[in-house]
Amino acid sequence: MAVWRRIAMSLWPRDGWRRVLVALVAVLIPVELIDRAAPPPVEKAKDASVVVKDHRGAPLRVFPASGGVWRIPADIDQLDPDFIKALLAYEDERFLEHGGVDLTALMRAVSTSVHAGRIVSGGSTITMQTARLLEPRPRTIGSKLIEMFRAYQLEHRLSKREILQLYLTLAPYGGNLEGVRAASFAYFGREPDNLAPDEIAMLIALPQSPEARRPDLRPAAAVRARARVLDRLAAKGVFARDLAEASSADPPPTRRDFPAIAWHAADAVRGMSANRDSDVVSTIDIALQKEVEAIARRAVAVQTDGAQTAIIVVETASRKVRAAAGSADLDRPGGWLDLTNRPRSPGSTLKPFIYGLAFDDGVAAPRTRISDAPRQFASYRPNNFDRTFRGDVTIAEALQHSLNVPAVAALDSVGAKRFVAALAFAGAAVSTPLTAEDDTGLAIALGGAGMTLRDLAALYAALGDGGQARPLIWVDSKPGNSPPPKTSQLMSAESAREIVDILSRAPAPEGRMPARLTVGAPNIAFKTGTSYGYRDAWAAGVSRAFTVVVWVGRADGAPRPGITGRDVALPILFEAFDAAERVRPARGSAPELVEPDSSDFEVSGSLHEFDHRSAPPNVLFPPDGSEIWSDDEHSAFVLAADGVRPLAWYAEGAPVPLNAAGDPVWSPRLPGFYALSVVDAEGRTTSTRVRVRTPEG
Repeated sequence: MAVWRRIAMSLWPRDGWRRVLVALVAVLIPVELIDRAAPPPVEKAKDASVVVKDHRGAPLRVFPASGGVWRIPADIDQLDPDFIKALLAYEDERFLEHGGVDLTALMRAVSTSVHAGRIVSGGSTITMQTARLLEPRPRTIGSKLIEMFRAYQLEHRLSKREILQLYLTLAPYGGNLEGVRAASFAYFGREPDNLAPDEIAMLIALPQSPEARRPDLRPAAAVRARARVLDRLAAKGVFARDLAEASSADPPPTRRDFPAIAWHAADAVRGMSANRDSDVVSTIDIALQKEVEAIARRAVAVQTDGAQTAIIVVETASRKVRAAAGSADLDRPGGWLDLTNRPRSPGSTLKPFIYGLAFDDGVAAPRTRISDAPRQFASYRPNNFDRTFRGDVTIAEALQHSLNVPAVAALDSVGAKRFVAALAFAGAAVSTPLTAEDDTGLAIALGGAGMTLRDLAALYAALGDGGQARPLIWVDSKPGNSPPPKTSQLMSAESAREIVDILSRAPAPEGRMPARLTVGAPNIAFKTGTSYGYRDAWAAGVSRAFTVVVWVGRADGAPRPGITGRDVALPILFEAFDAAERVRPARGSAPELVEPDSSDFEVSGSLHEFDHRSAPPNVLFPPDGSEIWSDDEHSAFVLAADGVRPLAWYAEGAPVPLNAAGDPVWSPRLPGFYALSVVDAEGRTTSTRVRVRTPEG
């Protein structure tokens, strides 16, 4: 031991400043080694909830993180600036200045606690609190020292913005709630982007003692804690004293359910998204989704045999899925299954594509006459649905009346294998493979194979897009961020036009006026189908703007004797088309006032195009110089325009408020002339002048 002491003394510098330098190095080297060997466990925040949003950012569904914890990543840019200001003023005034530990605040906390004889405040900075959230420990002096070291580590690795976001992602809010966004959804039912003073104070008070102050379990304690925060923020000048006192009197919030719209579609979008740790923007339109879900619920409410329905609405030109109901009700049998993605027998809904390929091959045309009479194809002998035959008919008549023998004859000419290959190449693979020896492959003409509702929607969208098949789009990615979709020509544009023309002339459902006789009604080319044994009822259709497919049946595949696609699915199809047309102006598409005659139906799929980049906003409703009628003083109108978003509307210079779906809703109080204007994201303005009329004036 003496030898080692003499060696150490010989190495120890004699000069004072050198001794200080060596001592610092002796301390810093171990600290650096510890820092590298044991970095702060920031990966905890990566296990986060996912928020699936509609195409304009409205939340559809929130998915919990591991263990059922609601932990939604925070984004400073999406939070109310007043909340950030109040949080820093209350928790850490020098957050932007200190290096992780605020020695001044720490000494003040020690002094205050000593004089009070108890711990009054801990003096922890937001960075230190973040370190404690990453690694919870008993509240001891040793733990405090570790938190201080971890705070310096965080400050060394992350920016102030990142540290604050980490804290606001992990802060506890009682029960299984973590982070300010989860708390805002749970207690206020919305994102924390525009908060009232009482809401700001509650979100600041809860993390200090989340279980003791939970407003859903201990409302009195929550109100007292919120009042103390408001009082202190008023003393610091964050809120006016009278506003703070008034906010203290507001009742405490109650626990709410997290958003759960588009239950199955949101799950599909989450699975398709490449980014699983952040918000995912879908192509779903929340307003249309709500309407479609309501249609599905109404449709099965009158069914007493456990039937379900699935509906999908696709924007034909873009292939964006605007609404998808995987089932009508989660509480009904099979409701938890996404029935848009389950292979079912498509019935007669594939017949249009058989004839389309036959047109391409030149073996048939719409006016070609074909025999509808008993016929046997090798070992396969098809029969018509009503078990009657009609003799010689045209191909158009055979398709409109869904005759089976002509469809099988056309498939025999096209070739069953080739037909299945064409569907698969278009992205709609059938679930029953065919073999070289399998003559009954012709049964696919009548639904003898499995196909999903999604695949059928892609095929019918191709009909409305000149025969060009493309995959459906569920995730709304920015232009240039995703590769161009795979496309294939299912049939020629001419054949697609002829098929659409035939289908658009089919008899409308009972009680529905033909579109060509109705102003404003969408011209729908549709086909129904019913599978063998009445297990599946279908209706699929395409209009100028949308493609809709409806399935009705039991999730377990049990038969429903006598229930056909025309009886139960077709009315739902037309109701869904009507909903899509109503919602379309709110999305900024041009309203379709008068449909052309079906003979002029265009299948190119092109929509109204507007050059957003070089022109001011284009007002769609109400147009300049128009008159609109208001039945009473409570009438409201949704304003619509094309332009670089976001768009801001003004009525007589006053901002027009938005509804829950993000639509500008104008409620004129009195009849008369009004000046409306819309301003796009680049500051360009378009004005319109309208007259509001009432029965009295």
